[in-house]
Amino acid sequence: MASLRRIRDGEGEVGARSEAISWNEDGTFKEVVGDRPKVGCSMLVGSVTARSYSNRDHWLTTPVTEILEEESNDEYYYCKFKTENSDYEFWAGNVPTSKFSWWKDPEDEIKDKNNSDDNSDWWDIDRGPGLNY
Repeated sequence: MASLRRIRDGEGEVGARSEAISWNEDGTFKEVVGDRPKVGCSMLVGSVTARSYSNRDHWLTTPVTEILEEESNDEYYYCKFKTENSDYEFWAGNVPTSKFSWWKDPEDEIKDKNNSDDNSDWWDIDRGPGLNY
């Protein structure tokens, strides 16, 4: 599983699909060159298949301009990088929550949202999407 997070606002995506995409000079797709951030390539992270009741299935960055930090071991791969527009963090494998205290498993986010008073824009496990009764 891969995760991509824009640092300024926490937006991003989590999923089994992770692709470093290179582009032709005219801006059209050229090829997938790997599954980790690479300078000159955009990163795409998300679902391999379409998700039900989701407003998006993946997140695609502008091309990576600089790798700021990388860390890799048997448990995980982590990379902090800059794109033309934003700074991101990418990780794959077992996320060490001690190092990334802001990270939440998507299942934890569902539990937190369902335990809050505002379920108006979230999938509610008991009632279904958008049904507030």
